Amino acid sequence: MISKRNEAYKTISEVAELLNLINPNTGKVSTHTLRFWEKEFKQIKPKIFAGNRRYYDKNTIKILKKIKFLLKDKGLTIKGVKKHLLNDESDLDEIINTTINTKNILKSKVSRISKIVKELKK
Repeated sequence: MISKRNEAYKTISEVAELLNLINPNTGKVSTHTLRFWEKEFKQIKPKIFAGNRRYYDKNTIKILKKIKFLLKDKGLTIKGVKKHLLNDESDLDEIINTTINTKNILKSKVSRISKIVKELKK
């Protein structure tokens, strides 16, 4: 497969794969997540060329990486991520935000541990 330059626009599938947005049941990339985020966050503006196909530049991909990190790793809600993006804070490690959803973080970690235990039992 021919590799694209870093500056080149990437398709929605390429970005979903880059962000590791994979459906665990089917193993296919979840492009619907990016479409949903596009509706929720005004900062995501893909270029739409011929054939109504979405193409993302490196700045948009950077924003998507930040959104994924805040939602999935830090456990912020969509509302919390919107506030964070509006404030344009650059240091993601020192987020002090009351919108962190610790219940979902714990639930996610317990789920991962259960899967590992099941795999070890096999």
